[in-house]
Amino acid sequence: VAAMVRAARPGSAVEAVQAPQSLFLDERALHAPSLDLLRSRTWVAVVLQAQKYSSSGTVIYPTDGAEALIREARRAQALPVMFPEWPRRGIPETRDIHDLHVAIAMKEPACVAPVGYAWDLAAARHPQLVLHASDGNHALAPGTFLAALVIAATITTASPAAWPHLPEITTVDAPTQALLRAVAADTVAAHSPRQW
Repeated sequence: VAAMVRAARPGSAVEAVQAPQSLFLDERALHAPSLDLLRSRTWVAVVLQAQKYSSSGTVIYPTDGAEALIREARRAQALPVMFPEWPRRGIPETRDIHDLHVAIAMKEPACVAPVGYAWDLAAARHPQLVLHASDGNHALAPGTFLAALVIAATITTASPAAWPHLPEITTVDAPTQALLRAVAADTVAAHSPRQW
């Protein structure tokens, strides 16, 4: 994401910082080291990932942790960006996952990066691209690259279509980067991440 933000805003100093530990948002909202980091400086954007959701649709998980983190991000003068994760391979769950994050943003204003929609578009346009790892859930490098494009476009409001090849990202070759930039650009144009 940092490399992409630099591509969108040449000359900018960009640093990406990851919060400690892998936690769900309800856990992170109570995690003192995460809150200390969030409150430690002024951020341009805070990306919030790992809202619990029911893959069966039979459980409703609370969103108060995500809402609290959005409020904290706004207090830190940051743009809150919700990161709805991509769908599992072969399971049509993009809309449900995205709509859950939209519901959160409607309670506490935040951007909702349309990552799942980008994955769906990439699969439809370029079925030869493999985005999922063998488990059908996690991402391979092209999938991670696509998610990062959508998040960076959400942060900057710049179209990835205009961004150059990023040679420092060696895990995704130039032709694949170009295909994914076009997918990300079309996705954020069709599903505005900042409407909430």
